[in-house]
Amino acid sequence: MSETERIVEQLKRAFVGNAWHGPAVMEILEGVTAEQAMARPFEGAHSIWELALHIEAWTRACRSRLQGQRAELSEAEDWPAVIGSDEEGWKRVRESIQEAHDELAAAIKELEDSRLDQPIVKGMSSVYITLHGMIQHSLYHAGQIAILKKEFSERQTA
Repeated sequence: MSETERIVEQLKRAFVGNAWHGPAVMEILEGVTAEQAMARPFEGAHSIWELALHIEAWTRACRSRLQGQRAELSEAEDWPAVIGSDEEGWKRVRESIQEAHDELAAAIKELEDSRLDQPIVKGMSSVYITLHGMIQHSLYHAGQIAILKKEFSERQTA
């Protein structure tokens, strides 16, 4: 197995499932309703919906960087505004995250291993560091989502 194939496998585990640490991004989002996704059980914390949009934004930015674009996100791009709050809108967010994951995985599959140690874009980290960083970033926020999901559920049963 090549190193790029290993990275694609780690990306899949982080987003889709069978991760060593526990639920992957898409697994943790399963069963979350639009109401839960919009909730703010902790003052000052982002909602699940906001975190999901943020994960998607950086997944897409990572793919753009693989294509040679700097993809330096503005505050509005980094934390996109939630538009709509219904179940259909929430379904579209989850589908969009999956689409972003699939597009990034396809782009990584096209990479030669020799490219991994090169800067992803001039003046930035290597492709290798960027890809692993994006995976780590997504898992960090998946952990936050898990906490928010649990807190929302506990408040509902209390």
